[in-house]
Amino acid sequence: MQLDQKYTALIQEAQRRQLSDVDGIRLCFQTLSLASAIDRDCAALLAPHGLSEGRFVLLFLLDAAGDGLAPNVLAERAGVTRATVTGLLDGLEREALIERTADSTDRRALRIHLTRKGKQVAKKVVDQHGHWIAGLFGNLSATERRQLTALLDKVASNLTG
Repeated sequence: MQLDQKYTALIQEAQRRQLSDVDGIRLCFQTLSLASAIDRDCAALLAPHGLSEGRFVLLFLLDAAGDGLAPNVLAERAGVTRATVTGLLDGLEREALIERTADSTDRRALRIHLTRKGKQVAKKVVDQHGHWIAGLFGNLSATERRQLTALLDKVASNLTG
């Protein structure tokens, strides 16, 4: 795998300083480079639809919720602040992908629904995204996937946050 240039430079410096675990450093930078490449590919796939990752997540959540969701529920499920979800919803509304309506049980509350156009875009993008994600790991056997999952979990257990 091609490492980002900055990581190559840092590995060379770690080798020059004879740090104790250059292989561990290389693995960390390889993981970061892979994550960055996945993010770039994801953004490139979503861009033709006028979507960011945040907008895509909201479309995905709304598509799964047949009767719409309240903005605070969307924010919680998406793992973003209410202010962030409001900005994302404003953009989706400008694109006529969602509509805000009064909640039928509490007129003071809002529900967010996909429009017909939003449902069409969600279906197309969710299907495309699902195939893309599946393809990322398509060349791994079931055993390799379990091994990778276990290894990633093991590394994640070393994180403090």
